[in-house]
Amino acid sequence: MGSKYLEPIHGISLKDYTAMVKKIIAGANSESVYTAMGIDGTIWDEVNTLWMQRMTEDPNFEVVTLYGQYFGEDLPHAKLDALEAKQSSQGAENLERLKADRYFYEELTGARDAAYQYGLDGAQWILENFGINLADFQSVAMKYMEIRNGESSEETLAYLEYNNEKQEEYAERFAAERGGNISDDVKF
Repeated sequence: MGSKYLEPIHGISLKDYTAMVKKIIAGANSESVYTAMGIDGTIWDEVNTLWMQRMTEDPNFEVVTLYGQYFGEDLPHAKLDALEAKQSSQGAENLERLKADRYFYEELTGARDAAYQYGLDGAQWILENFGINLADFQSVAMKYMEIRNGESSEETLAYLEYNNEKQEEYAERFAAERGGNISDDVKF
């Protein structure tokens, strides 16, 4: 772990950086996150840029691997745990359902992907319709990725088929909301 790519930037370790990103995308006030870590927005911009740069430059992918690991874990952070992200009671219920119900997770993943296909911000759509922020969604996604690694190919295929069905359903919904697809009036 003595890699130069893992050295803190302005005193912010990769673990700190990941915790900050998670808090911000979970809806915590950015300025409060910076203040809790003893920095300001200007320093944050540099920290954010440099950590992202290290992820792309690290030839062993150690930084990006650890970032993904930290992002998927619910690690306590002494300076940030007191900061509350905004979440509705509906969002909290849906998040618990997402954690426990793989089919619900696959449905929302399909919906998110369909939203992106139709020019919508899929993560924002999930937040607006289900109250689940990107940080929480990605944390659950990391857990299901670990589970997927231990599944049989039949199980993985069944979930993938369900995901595809839901993606098609939501694509039809988004197309209808937008007045149809561009190619709907093309005749061959």
